[in-house]
Amino acid sequence: MNILIALIPALGWGIQPLIIGKIGGKPANQILGTGIGALVIGLIVEFAFSPGNISLVVFLISLLSGAFWVIGQTGQYKSLELMGVSSTMPVTTGLQLIGTSLISVIAFGEWPTLTNKLIGLGAIILLIVGAIFTSVSDSASTKDRFKHGFIILLFTSIGYWIYSALPKMVDASGLAIFFPQMLGVFLGALIYVLVTDRKAIVEKTSWQTSLVGLTFSISALAYIFSAQENGVATAFIITQLNVVVATLGGMFFLKEKKSPRELRSTLIGLALIVVGSIITIFI
Repeated sequence: MNILIALIPALGWGIQPLIIGKIGGKPANQILGTGIGALVIGLIVEFAFSPGNISLVVFLISLLSGAFWVIGQTGQYKSLELMGVSSTMPVTTGLQLIGTSLISVIAFGEWPTLTNKLIGLGAIILLIVGAIFTSVSDSASTKDRFKHGFIILLFTSIGYWIYSALPKMVDASGLAIFFPQMLGVFLGALIYVLVTDRKAIVEKTSWQTSLVGLTFSISALAYIFSAQENGVATAFIITQLNVVVATLGGMFFLKEKKSPRELRSTLIGLALIVVGSIITIFI
């Protein structure tokens, strides 16, 4: 049963981009729908579990964490338009792991020994090489789109890094900060839409993509319970299957075409990213 719980975020976060690929819409539609769905699950959890009171400071830090997640996710949605699921997901996963690992070392003193740092450096190198393999393309136009999408991911992934780092600054359970994080996701998405594309608020696609927000937040909730039951290391390792689900789903479910050389390189890169992410957990 514990492993089944652990598989929920792996599958949920893996099918998120596939749902987006099927529903379509603009990034504004997609991020607003994600925010709506996240808020719904956040409210349900708050009333159903009554996780307890937290201080105003913890609430605001958690809220800010969710808002920064929107920056990363918006960049991912823009890159999905340019690169497709099977190219975007390995790269964004690699960038997230590299950034969060470096922040953990520099800001929170993780990987304390020289051996830890050397093994961690090796893992990061695997992530970088894996991302390079997934970028292999036989088409000039595809290379241009990948370059543009990669630049977007490189800068917006900062949002993911801060989203992961801020909760480490507070002394509260994952369940207690879940609602303010989801509220932050909604408010961040709403602000983005109000600034960039107000029409998205009344467009049908925005409400359809709330399914993505439901999927994201249910997966995030399942990860909290999985970490409690299986331990953080095991829970996190299993969630890395999401990049496999998303990448293979993009190729076979969304029919994203790749040449034999591109497919071979993508699979090699995917394997390196998964191995590198697993190594970081055991340091």
